[in-house]
Amino acid sequence: MQRTRWRRAAATLSVVALLAVACGDNEPATTSPTEEDADADATDADADADATDDDADDVAVGDIQFDQGVTEEACPNAVNPDNGCIYLGVLSDLTEGPFAALGVPLTEAQRDFWNRVNTDGGIAGFDVDIDEYTRDTKFDPQEHSSAYRQIEPNILALHQSLGTEPTEAILRDMDDDNVIASPATWWSGWGFEEKDRGLILEIGYSYCIESMIAMDYVSENIAEPGSVMAVGYPGDFGGDSAAGVEAWAEAAGVEFLGFVETAPNAIVGSQDAAISQILSGGPDVVMLAVGPAETAEIVGGSAAQGFEGQFMGSVPTWNPALLQTPAAPALEAIYLHVGFAENFDGESEAHDKLREARNGEPPVNDAYTYGWIQSYPILRALEAAAANGDLTREGLRSVVDGLVVDYEGALPDQVYGGDPNENVQREATISRPDGESDLGYSTVEAGYTGPIASEYAYDGPCSG
Repeated sequence: MQRTRWRRAAATLSVVALLAVACGDNEPATTSPTEEDADADATDADADADATDDDADDVAVGDIQFDQGVTEEACPNAVNPDNGCIYLGVLSDLTEGPFAALGVPLTEAQRDFWNRVNTDGGIAGFDVDIDEYTRDTKFDPQEHSSAYRQIEPNILALHQSLGTEPTEAILRDMDDDNVIASPATWWSGWGFEEKDRGLILEIGYSYCIESMIAMDYVSENIAEPGSVMAVGYPGDFGGDSAAGVEAWAEAAGVEFLGFVETAPNAIVGSQDAAISQILSGGPDVVMLAVGPAETAEIVGGSAAQGFEGQFMGSVPTWNPALLQTPAAPALEAIYLHVGFAENFDGESEAHDKLREARNGEPPVNDAYTYGWIQSYPILRALEAAAANGDLTREGLRSVVDGLVVDYEGALPDQVYGGDPNENVQREATISRPDGESDLGYSTVEAGYTGPIASEYAYDGPCSG
């Protein structure tokens, strides 16, 4: 009974800490898709449609053609008042969803990124605005879809679409509308045109490859496991991560104990069922693909009942606020984090710039770092389309196939289109919880990859 209360206390404190972080002073101005908003946006959409009917399909300023989501008029609060404006949409988890503690700093970083671009003169005579059409969709596919329909008439592209299932929910509409997106999701399907329709500018590795890298790391640096298990949200987030664990186990000749599906605490109440399956299975390694609150409860609750295996956590599992919960000792002892890029203190030109944007002050968590790095593909696409003289939606979409993205050293250069097996990233940064670090964890090894992840034939989505 004491252990059950301990686990629930850990979960409660985790959620409170995360919500405190998510609703801090740096929270971006957001709008949720209420009925009032929907009516107002529908009116705006009708007005835009009427204007489009009355005018030519494209407008030209100088040598640049443009249509929806781009204006001759300056952006609100423009850095360059003589520039036009490119409007980008943001659909994120900003208040009460399971990833709000990550969505807020991620979006803040993207605002800072474009402020830097605008301060440097903008893009071909245009500033970029992401605030006007930022919406909080709470990691809910239905709200995500509703918010997309509200802002779609007024944006050129989606700068951020957070969540695999929410992004999948709008993909068909995006295809019809010629709207590309940079996602905050690492589903393996985004690397294949038959799944992403050539619209998604994915970055880094996939959840599937991430799991293989994690298992390789444990095998090479901690101990060779005899059995492994995956625990994650249902769908193509948890499912993709689990597929990677299963593929690794098959290649390594290790027993795969299965995929334990669990939903956010807001839905299932607690992680007792998942903890029970971990304890009954007794795996040597567990790969987590959940939110931070569930990570604290699962790791802390399992350790409290005697589990001595190793937990590895996907990109979205960590928040330094977890070290303020009773789960902290367990996290420090048996949990490692896997990230697609170096942390805030990483060494690259991009890291120098993101630190400069904050005057060297660490963010609340490394979602800020990820948000900054995730901005490069949209920047490079806009630059390429502008160089072609075509900032229409079709013009922007046309540059994606073959686009080369320079991340200023934060990641290896990335090519969109072509052979995914050649283009996919296969390295990660491994970090451990560290109460002495500004962001609650410190780098164990950057640029790590292992033998199975390196050799995996990435010729199709791992799940979905």
